[in-house]
Amino acid sequence: MVLTIVVCVVLAFVAMECVAWLAHKYLMHGWLWSLHKDHHKKDDGQVFEKNDFFFLIFATPGILLFLWGSIYGNIIAIGIASGITLYGFCYFLVHDIFIHQRFKWFRNTNNIYLKAIRRAHKMHHKHLGKHDGECFGMLWVPFKYFREAYQYQKMQQQKS
Repeated sequence: MVLTIVVCVVLAFVAMECVAWLAHKYLMHGWLWSLHKDHHKKDDGQVFEKNDFFFLIFATPGILLFLWGSIYGNIIAIGIASGITLYGFCYFLVHDIFIHQRFKWFRNTNNIYLKAIRRAHKMHHKHLGKHDGECFGMLWVPFKYFREAYQYQKMQQQKS
């Protein structure tokens, strides 16, 4: 039973990276651009953006699965809901706190993985419009950004 829940959590978490990539590329940069475009503008000091409504959109399946799993005793639904929720929490930590610095935590890092995802996200935001975007994922980014982060870190170490 515990193994079933753990497998469901892990699979749902991994699937959410794929869902997030697809939703970001085809929905947020597609017919839901009106909600997402303020996220691509220069920071105007506002605490909330229209883009923050996506939190509710992505949280809804997890909430409904928790509810359904609790009412009917379905551990698979609860495991999937847990994976979705865990991904949402990681998204908040990585995207909102680490990358966009909504809270001034985790500003400096020497971790190559974290530097790579920050760089990939910066490359995504260099495109201010709806089209011609790149790097739509959050936790999985093209390998070239890992290579760049490693080379940059190596160069910094040689200077010291």
